[in-house]
Parts: sequence; structure tokens; C-alpha cells
Amino acid sequence: MSFSCGFVGLPNVGKSTLFNALCKGGAEAANFPFCTIEPNTGIVAVPDERLKVLAELEKSGRIVPSSLKFIDIAGLVKGASEGQGLGNQFLGHIRNVDAIAHVVRVFKDPDVVHVEGTINPVNDLEVIMTELMLADLDMLEKRLEKSKKSARCVDPEVKFETDLIKGFIDDLSNGRLPKFDREDPKVMEKVKSYGLISTMPSFICANCDEETFKNFSTNPDAQKLCEYAATHGLEVVPVCAKLEEELSQLDEEECAMFMEEHGIKETGLTKVIRTGYRLLNYITFFTAGPMESKAWTVEKGTPAPQAAGKIHTDLCRGFIRMETVSYDDMVANGGWNKAKEAGKLRIEGKEYIMQDGDVIHVRFSV
Repeated sequence: MSFSCGFVGLPNVGKSTLFNALCKGGAEAANFPFCTIEPNTGIVAVPDERLKVLAELEKSGRIVPSSLKFIDIAGLVKGASEGQGLGNQFLGHIRNVDAIAHVVRVFKDPDVVHVEGTINPVNDLEVIMTELMLADLDMLEKRLEKSKKSARCVDPEVKFETDLIKGFIDDLSNGRLPKFDREDPKVMEKVKSYGLISTMPSFICANCDEETFKNFSTNPDAQKLCEYAATHGLEVVPVCAKLEEELSQLDEEECAMFMEEHGIKETGLTKVIRTGYRLLNYITFFTAGPMESKAWTVEKGTPAPQAAGKIHTDLCRGFIRMETVSYDDMVANGGWNKAKEAGKLRIEGKEYIMQDGDVIHVRFSV
């Protein structure tokens, strides 16, 4: 299982450069608006040091990480919700992703034009948020009209939906992202059916120059961006696309040396994945043995049979039990067999809820 993360932002903020650096995708990156028209897609491996450790413990023949899909979407401009720029085409592409990374330009470069004429990350983010909220507002108002017509028959379900839509319209009309009970399955089902961009898991990629990246916490423009993002409950992840591009050209050893020299603790790719996973409520479990060690991704709260079904549908259909050892116990005891001997292996049934870092073996019969 992998999630798709769409890069969204104004033209010339570095979306394609960041995409190329992270995915080595070869997307065209040039100094003019709408360089990207059709979305570019790249599949990358999700970095997880635990997988390498498990492979060494079990002497695995190969390592198979989880994957992540990045999508580089065309630049957005003022009036996109009314068809300006690539308008509806852009909005259609963004509705198909699982999470949104709003790429905002913080770097200063006189050789790279800015569609608004000046570098102002807060203003850029305001344009993005306004256009996405206006697009959702238009869709909800049309839906409300249909709901009102149905409301003539006194149906609790219709009233529930009408009240929900009215609340969303009120939030969006006042420049707020819609608030709703994410723990209520009924509400979540309705929200999912609307396909609202403003309710998607989102965060901000602040594309910086090297100096700003290193001193992000003290940069005035960066701090203003963080303060504005906080009003919408959005996390800001600083990234330097140029640095990421350089790192993408290096092998593993050279990359580690480069990062140490520049005081970089983790790459932008790792930051983006970690943030996206957290927002989407994902966890990772593993299978490990002589043939391969492999990472699998499921949503937090997934029962054991459904997790087993990610490996193969037969494992879900004929699920009997799951043998489980936590990653920490695997490492502490030196592998699966030694962890079993130490009494760390657990037998879990159909009601078991998967935990991050579980190393499993499924017993099944079909």
C-alpha cells in the first residue's frame, strides 16, 4: 500500500524541482509559468532503517520497502476556482490525491520570476487556500440546493446532511477550513463522498534557499508563514529543493557525508513522508525471513485479517491467527527464533489491532 501526495502551489515556486529531486522523475523544470501541464508521477521507496536491521537479523536475500507516489500538479493562479489558468483541470487532478503538500516559495532568486511579482510566502499560501476553499464552497452550495429540495420529505438523513453542509459552508465563507468530527464514521463517510479539497490531509513545504533552510526558525518570512499556517492548523516542513537535487545525485555514503557537512539531520524526502504518514494515520508492519524482509503500510486501527490481506487476499479470507513479535523485541533478542525462545512471540486472533513495528507471520487455510 502506498499513498499519493500531490505537490500544489503557484507557478515557479519549485514544485517540479522538488519533484525531480525526490523522485528523480525527470519532470520539466523551467523558469516560466505552467511549465508543468499534465501531472508528473513518481514512485519512490519509503526510507525505514528498521527494514535494513530486520534483513540483517534474518539474513534476507532482498529488502522490499513500502512505496510512495508523488504527483507534480500544474501551478495554481488566482481565479482557478472560476476557470483561470488551468482551472477545473487543476482542481480535478488535486481531488485524486490522498494528501496535499502546499509548496510555498521562501527562496529569493532574481533569475526565477514570481507570478505575483514579489516574494511573499504568506500571500502565496493565502491565494492557494482561498482558491481551494472557493472551489469547495461552489460545490457545496450546489449540493445544498439539491439537499433543500429533498428536505421536503421529513427524512432524518436528509436533515443530517443539510446541517453538515451548512456548517461547512459557514466555515468556508468565513475563510476557515471545515471542522467536523473525524471520529464519527457517519460524518466521515459523508465527508469522503463530497471529495472536498479543503478537508484533505495537508501540510506545507516551505521551499527555501540554503541559508534560509539552515536558519528557518529565525527567518522572519519563515516565521510569518508558520504563524499564518497555524491559523489553519497546518504544519510547515522546511525543504531546500536545490539541496535535495544535489543529494539525489549522490550514493548512500556520499549523501551521508554531504548531510553531515551541511548539518542536515534528515532529507526532505524523509520529512515529507514522515509528515504525510502521520497526517494519514498510517503505520508500518513487517514480514521478515531468509527470502526477503518487506515493509507494509496500513491505517492505524486496522485489524489483523485486513492487514494480512495486504500481503495476499487468501491470507485475509482464510485467516486463522497471526504470530507477532515487536520490532524492538526482534532487535533486543537477535532475530525471530531467539525472540520466540525468549517468550516474546505473541499469538493474535482476528480481533487484534495492528501496531507500528509488528513483525508478523500469518497462519491461514483456504
